[in-house]
Amino acid sequence: MTDSLLILAAGFLGGMLNAVAGGGTFITFPALVASGVPVVMANATSTVAALPGYLSSAIGFRHEIAQIDRRLVLRLTMQTLLGGIVGSALLLVSSNTAFAFLVPFLLLAATLIFLWGGKVRQWAGAHRNAVAPFSAGTMIPVAVYGGYFNGGLGIILLALFALWGMTDLNRMNGLKTWLSFALSVIALGIFAVGGQVAWAPAAVMSVGTILGGYMGPPLARRIPMPLLRALIAAVGFGMTALFFWRLL
Repeated sequence: MTDSLLILAAGFLGGMLNAVAGGGTFITFPALVASGVPVVMANATSTVAALPGYLSSAIGFRHEIAQIDRRLVLRLTMQTLLGGIVGSALLLVSSNTAFAFLVPFLLLAATLIFLWGGKVRQWAGAHRNAVAPFSAGTMIPVAVYGGYFNGGLGIILLALFALWGMTDLNRMNGLKTWLSFALSVIALGIFAVGGQVAWAPAAVMSVGTILGGYMGPPLARRIPMPLLRALIAAVGFGMTALFFWRLL
């Protein structure tokens, strides 16, 4: 019961953070590990549990997504699925020992990406067309990362879109949520076949992410955004330190 309440609360907080500013993985993944789920399975389960939240967000952005060329959305979706397959397969062949060693470095990278996400997007916007717009050479590596470790994926996608020359933030957010949903779907299939989803915790956490995604934003709006970002960054750095300590 205690573990279920912990996982439900983590799902709620993670769903709220993903809906408002990102960083939900900093809450959901460590909560699953703390409840006794092995690290590889915890990472897979965290990705699966985020799927309903991505779907609801994509539905909320359906009008913005419809404004993007359908052929482009289809092409990027296929690239995302391809990269997601590779990343998810890499996670399946990673041992718990090897992944546990990588976790603190991945969390640190995701925290830094989150903390400096705005500056990264500004830099990308200033250097738009520095890479070929909407190319598989940039989309697929990002999707591989997302399939392997979901932390900070939304921020990386927004920076990538800015680098491609996109400027409409609503369309960018819509495309981000759709591609994140598509990646989670393919990851769900691969993780399920590989037996790396803890279904009971995933179901409980999914309820939390749905509630957090729906009820969280009104609560979060009462917290100044700089303070909210500082809190998320503090959690990210704290979890990074904790997982580094676990390696000792």
